Amino acid sequence: MAEEQTGDMTEEKQTNRTAHGAGLMWQLYWAWFRMGLFTFGGGYAMLPMIQKEVIDRYHWADEEEVLDYYAVGQCTPGAIAVNTATFIGCKVGGTAGGIISTLGVVTPSLLIISVIAALLQNFADYPAVQHALAGIRVAVCVLMFVSVEKLLKSGVKDSPSWIIFGAAFVLSYFTKISTVILVVLAGAAGLAVSSVRKSRKLRRQAGQSSEEEEHR
Repeated sequence: MAEEQTGDMTEEKQTNRTAHGAGLMWQLYWAWFRMGLFTFGGGYAMLPMIQKEVIDRYHWADEEEVLDYYAVGQCTPGAIAVNTATFIGCKVGGTAGGIISTLGVVTPSLLIISVIAALLQNFADYPAVQHALAGIRVAVCVLMFVSVEKLLKSGVKDSPSWIIFGAAFVLSYFTKISTVILVVLAGAAGLAVSSVRKSRKLRRQAGQSSEEEEHR
């Protein structure tokens, strides 16, 4: 009897894990499907949707992690939105989660482009479509500004980070430097700042230790 009960409990746990895994895969797919469906303007325009779905609703990542994923996605081949979906999916659901999230974010584009290509010619030349897209672009700019402001508050907190931010902004706005190089330089600057802080901390600890020994 005990062995049968143990077997039943094991089967029940496995069933619950399978159901939870299937539910998580569906959440990942549906969330990224919605983000891919309602995003206009590329990966950066997806920031408001990621803020709402990934950070606020499902708590799959925090603001600093999203910034990290965007930075890495900028340096790796492929679209930023797709790379970010893959990174977050892998974090939440492993390899399967990364694949499901990627499929979710690209499915709307594939469907919409296929329908437009099959049914309409010169779709973007229609005046109604042009006016609608113009209005959508304005709204996307506002949403991007709000999301960037939130991410800026969480990512730029002290003087060194403000200096890195200012330097990156100047190089990006006034020069034609590659985005990949810019991200690598910012990462190197962050490592340098961290090294300086660690060395100062070690010196303070060494100084405090010597003072304590002298008092003894």
